[in-house]
Amino acid sequence: MVLQVIYTAATTVLPLKYWPYALAVGTLLVVIYAYTQGRPTTRERDLHARIILLTGPFTPLGLVTLTALAKRGAHVIALSPYPLSHPVPSLILQLLRSTTKNENIYAEHCDLNSPTSIRKFCTSFLTGNDTRLDALVFAHEYPSIGRIWFFGGKARRDKEEREEKQREAASLASFLLTTLLLPALLVAPVERDIRIVHVVNPFYAAALPTFPTFLNSTPSTQPAAQPLIIAEGHRALRTVVLTRHLQRILDSLPNRAEDPKAKAKSKQAAEPTAPQPSNIISVAACPGISRRDTIAPFLGATERAWSLSYIVLFPFLVLLAKTSQSALQTLLHVLFLPTPLKRAQLKEEKPSYPRRTGNVEVLKPGALYRECAVVRIDVPRPPMPATEKDKGGKAKKQEGAVALEDDGEYGGEAVGRAVWEWYEARLKAWEAEDAE
Repeated sequence: MVLQVIYTAATTVLPLKYWPYALAVGTLLVVIYAYTQGRPTTRERDLHARIILLTGPFTPLGLVTLTALAKRGAHVIALSPYPLSHPVPSLILQLLRSTTKNENIYAEHCDLNSPTSIRKFCTSFLTGNDTRLDALVFAHEYPSIGRIWFFGGKARRDKEEREEKQREAASLASFLLTTLLLPALLVAPVERDIRIVHVVNPFYAAALPTFPTFLNSTPSTQPAAQPLIIAEGHRALRTVVLTRHLQRILDSLPNRAEDPKAKAKSKQAAEPTAPQPSNIISVAACPGISRRDTIAPFLGATERAWSLSYIVLFPFLVLLAKTSQSALQTLLHVLFLPTPLKRAQLKEEKPSYPRRTGNVEVLKPGALYRECAVVRIDVPRPPMPATEKDKGGKAKKQEGAVALEDDGEYGGEAVGRAVWEWYEARLKAWEAEDAE
């Protein structure tokens, strides 16, 4: 009787002859949804006793990241933009501790829009008893900054200038945190696996045509007004280039302390060991187009405001944009993959049991990952300025300059050095402005 009532109601709403079409449409929607959610990671890792510093922990992506790390036993230090007495950090962290059964989740107040606050946190951390860090995850760079604005005039120009300052501050905060905490990472044992992960937005490709103009401009020049997508792309692309150049610098540094096993082998062989790559891996991760972190800010939908356009487009966004959980997969992938140094150590060890052999994916230092795979970008190089030449016709080398390997990736060493110098110059201006 019940089945007959259900069948009658179903055939009344949708006649039986339309059922094949409905099945085809439903299958198509499921396929589209599965495709837009992206590729999930197939890796897993035990993070117990690993100390991870996380920025942007209370953004949509930051919350799922914080939960995923806590479930795997990591010691998480979440940098909160709110005071610790604020309900957001106090209630959320208490809830996470109880649901994940992990008491090692802490919050520290650090305003990433203020270099003074960043320096205060770093000084407090570096002068503490435990300065160990196994990973830095800069998730605050991922959410979109800016709202689609259809009006012109002075209000639009003021809005664009304000948003550009916010983008710059987000990038400079990661750069300042990295440079201040790098001494604690460099004194760590060489066998320790340390990762620096920059989470970038998915619009980096939109900035490729205009990126040479950015490189040719001086850091003190006022940036020209650009469309919203291109402005966001510039922020992501310069972070990607910075990530690769940071890896070049890390690999060029001399080994802080020689691995005892490698040292013993070198004594037996009476030959010097070859220089090892750095145990500190710097990578960029792009989670893709997220509904809450990418699209919602463009439409003006934030945690403090709602947007009619976002409500109208929500059914389409559910189908075509990622959830925060799906966006998290690439970030987890770069945190879970074994590093080349760890893989080399495993090969050198002689296990007492047969180990599975085969091609195993390892984390590529300095690379950009998206959809759990390496993305290769051909960053255009600007024409290099003419160098002064001596009487012999050879270019003079700058005094004190460190020779870095030019691997040609993401624009090569010249583009990386130009972006690094831009960060240094803008950081000085940012700190001077904050001190006023």
